[in-house]
Amino acid sequence: MAHTDNRTMRRVLHREIAGTIGLVTDEHDFRAMRRYRTFTFADHETYLKQVESLLRTRALQGSHTTVALFDPEEYAEFCTHKGLDPDNPSSRTRFTAQIAATGPTLPYDGRPLADLVPALVDEAVRKATWEYATALLARLGACTSCGEDLGRAAFTRAAGLLVRILDTAPPGDRHLVCSVTGPPETLIAALHVADDGAALELDETEALEFTTVLALGLATESPGGLVIRVSAPNTPDRVYGWRMRAYGLEPLTAGEVFDAYCTDIESGDLISPESNVDYCAPPDLGDDKPAHGHRH
Repeated sequence: MAHTDNRTMRRVLHREIAGTIGLVTDEHDFRAMRRYRTFTFADHETYLKQVESLLRTRALQGSHTTVALFDPEEYAEFCTHKGLDPDNPSSRTRFTAQIAATGPTLPYDGRPLADLVPALVDEAVRKATWEYATALLARLGACTSCGEDLGRAAFTRAAGLLVRILDTAPPGDRHLVCSVTGPPETLIAALHVADDGAALELDETEALEFTTVLALGLATESPGGLVIRVSAPNTPDRVYGWRMRAYGLEPLTAGEVFDAYCTDIESGDLISPESNVDYCAPPDLGDDKPAHGHRH
């Protein structure tokens, strides 16, 4: 009886343990891991099927599992830095524990792995974009005239503009995209805001990332823009936006918004406009922006 009780308690405790799986998401990274003798999977497809089976089993047992993005290059650097043998399962376990705390992760919610993998990659891109934009803002330093931190000032201004944009938008769910062009690549951030008629609901991490990218565009006066799409029941979607100009946002005309959405980026050919969508000029933000550059 005591032995049975111990087994029952262990099963109960097992459900209390949260786990993390480091997932090798693409074929290229899988081939890189195949150089380790202890990584015994023969092909990527079989590996993914086994991972999905394990995730489902843990979910049926009531266990919570987080899926983390396993990068072979970062793993090799981790082992070198820690003095670990990379061809050892315990080293992979230690690395997975670290990325569970610091890297891009998603909770396993029962969806097929084919749907979860793209979402995990998107999460990694979002995190990398935010970290890069944050680093660039920090490098701006202080204003030579007044000593104010330029990155912090730009972030405060970007947050204020975001509040104005959300406050002036018509009722409905809002999907915002901000893009900032600059070396070495274009940074893109998206923000989805749900409107239940009584309050707006958004993801705070997503909002932080979006504001940071917008702040970088404002601080560096880089080419870029911000567009918003508002969707509400029984009404056409409304699409409008702004371009970044002189530490602020300059409204796009309805024609410019139409051209942006109805032109193929690569070929320049016209694309048929979506049905039930109004391409329009944005509402007035009431923004008293500075004539140029940093506000003193």
